[in-house]
Amino acid sequence: MVTLWISAAPAAPPGGEFRLSVVDEKTQQPLACRLHLTNARGLPQKAAKQPFLRDHFVFEGQVRLTLREGNYRFVAECGPEYHTRVGHFTVGRFASDRKTITMRRFVDMAGEGWWSGDMYVRRDPRDLQLLMRAEDLYVAQLVTWPHEKTRRLPQPAAGSPLVKFDNRRYYHPLAGRDARAGGGLCYYQLEEIPPQFARGARLDQEFPSSVEIASQLKQGGEVWVEADMAGCWDLPLWVAHDLIDSVRLADQRFGRDRFFEDTSGQRPRDAAIYGGGNGAGRWSEYVYYQLLNCGLRIPPTGGSGSGDVPNPLGHNRVYAFCGDYFSYPKWWEALRAGRVVVTNGPLLRPFVEGHPPGHVFRADPGAILRLNVELQLATKEKVEYLELIKNGELAKTVRLDEYVNRQGRLPTLDFKTSGWFLVRAVTEVAKTYRFATSGPFYVQFGSQPRCSRRAAEFFTGWVEQRAAQIEKMKDQEQREQILGYHRHASQYWQQRVETANAD
Repeated sequence: MVTLWISAAPAAPPGGEFRLSVVDEKTQQPLACRLHLTNARGLPQKAAKQPFLRDHFVFEGQVRLTLREGNYRFVAECGPEYHTRVGHFTVGRFASDRKTITMRRFVDMAGEGWWSGDMYVRRDPRDLQLLMRAEDLYVAQLVTWPHEKTRRLPQPAAGSPLVKFDNRRYYHPLAGRDARAGGGLCYYQLEEIPPQFARGARLDQEFPSSVEIASQLKQGGEVWVEADMAGCWDLPLWVAHDLIDSVRLADQRFGRDRFFEDTSGQRPRDAAIYGGGNGAGRWSEYVYYQLLNCGLRIPPTGGSGSGDVPNPLGHNRVYAFCGDYFSYPKWWEALRAGRVVVTNGPLLRPFVEGHPPGHVFRADPGAILRLNVELQLATKEKVEYLELIKNGELAKTVRLDEYVNRQGRLPTLDFKTSGWFLVRAVTEVAKTYRFATSGPFYVQFGSQPRCSRRAAEFFTGWVEQRAAQIEKMKDQEQREQILGYHRHASQYWQQRVETANAD
């Protein structure tokens, strides 16, 4: 707790002036910082000319605050890798003072080869460099279409819209989102806004099919397509058409201090089992695990939705393991390989037999594969327990004190048949889903990955339910065209059922 008392000074303007500086404890260098400042009534305070969103503003190095008389409370954060500083101060009439807050870094993820990214950002591009510094982000996808409104896009270097700054931070200003009745698809790595989403273009909720548009954009180059929530109605449709490069597991609904319910385009979840923010997180994980159980190797990601919702930039994020050398193309290469950790809280660095997530362990049929899991954990919130998830089921639970006693080594996992596993950490935050998960590690005996019949049947029923919605479309020509995509998806999942090699 930091307590700051501001003394009287007649030369200061009425209401009081306060200059706050933030520095790194070790280097004493100025830091970009996010500040949550409230008065005695709990109302958020702004700082002149600094980016503000709902309950916080961001500044770099020093900020000048002109405040009314009274008591104030602040929470200072510099991303998830620094300890949070909480304090309060009192402003008297004609007060003036200068104070410095030192921020202590407790982990350096980039220094260990893990580089942070946010897959869903809706902030003003003029503020983005400052916001990324304040949250220690290295990659951001700025969603600017559709609905560009009056935001001014930056002028990138000739030949590429990618913006690079501070030598090793990047953001791409032409990410987009197609959010309709079947859920949301995000597009990355585009060189220009697609004509289907140009200013003034209007798309029906169902027509043309998102499959048609995604297929066209995929043909045009190295376009990356992400399902922006695991529960999207059309998720099994997109997967069946080989369109999905990633699934956002830590999505924009999971806020810093609350859960933002959003059911648009989502298959309803059972509220008795998956109610509230924690339930929504568990449901997303369950759906994602069924994809893995079908033998699919799709990496998970995280995105804050900052600007569309009041999350700070990078609150939900994905770390990609690039090792000693980092570049924008290498970050995407690591993401595609599944060398990732997704988090909105705890910071995991898992390795199994020296390999990061995404690795495929191979063995001959009839053998027993025993794997040693090592994990480094750093967290600001209290972690209840660590979990090893194997083939979608809880395999091992490790209390935090047990983890400490084991010096970072988790229990071994034995495999006799193909499958997958991952490491998950769960916190005690109640109002939202605060968690971290590694990307999956894969195990393969012989030439076939594991494919569960029950998981494939899960998606077969899902496709049938969605097709029943399309059947209600009034335009016969449009209805038949879209149903053609669903028939293909139904055949795809039925084939998975018939060729399954596990229950």
